[in-house]
Amino acid sequence: MASPYDLLQSWLTRQLTDQGREWLGATLAKVAQPGDDKALYVALGLVPRKLGKADLALGSEELEAAAAARPGWDPRGWSVDQAARVLLLLGAAEVEPERFPDLLDTLCATADVGELVAIYRGLPLYPRPDSLVTRAAEGARSNMRALFEAVAHRNPFPREQFAELAWNHMVLKALFIGSTLYPIQGLEERANRNLARMLRDFAHERWSAGRPVSPELWRCVAPYAEGEALDDLAKALEMDAAGGARGAALALAANGGADARKVLARAPELAGAIESGRLSWETLSKETG
Repeated sequence: MASPYDLLQSWLTRQLTDQGREWLGATLAKVAQPGDDKALYVALGLVPRKLGKADLALGSEELEAAAAARPGWDPRGWSVDQAARVLLLLGAAEVEPERFPDLLDTLCATADVGELVAIYRGLPLYPRPDSLVTRAAEGARSNMRALFEAVAHRNPFPREQFAELAWNHMVLKALFIGSTLYPIQGLEERANRNLARMLRDFAHERWSAGRPVSPELWRCVAPYAEGEALDDLAKALEMDAAGGARGAALALAANGGADARKVLARAPELAGAIESGRLSWETLSKETG
């Protein structure tokens, strides 16, 4: 089975010009020298100029290979420069894995936004993931959507490595900055009562201020749709602003309990849309994202 390093190299080799391939090959050889951090710093900055920023051309076969090489790895939306930067980082990590967390911290201290996005997108591929949690959590606290989503979207690292508090803050942060929840891996798996309470409090604040509530919020409340949480879902079901009713309906259907089904029965059209597959968290994210 091909490694993530092998896959990235093959995808880039296929897409780059002869000149680009030559530069990348020579640069990979340089960063593979122990202790030559300067070569890596310089190379990361030169990547866009040398290789461009075109979308990385990936089809279903490539995506399947990525998931096989590293479960949860989803490089959809990557660009050539991001893939090349991650490849260079993997090359450096392979030489001195024990130094890699410190090296990454040093890089992040001076990196520009483009470099940081690439660094964060590569998180699931690096060695010593337990030593990278603090770095990843910093990215997940960013108010810049590009940085936040590089950590949070299509990335198995938070699901696997974040403690409950960091996970909860990441989900809440997504809603706070207007980012969609759908691409976050592990929403059902990492659902917890504390998160459900935090999200309901956030919804109450929005309602009190007369502001819309993201319909995706209710996805993380669904497993705990009882008592006051069920009352909140019933209220959301009555509201149509920004798709709130659809999000509440999906949460009630996901819960599946008798009380939740009774509330959902008040919206037969939405219940029918869910049953037929016309309404799902995926379709909702496309409509409201």
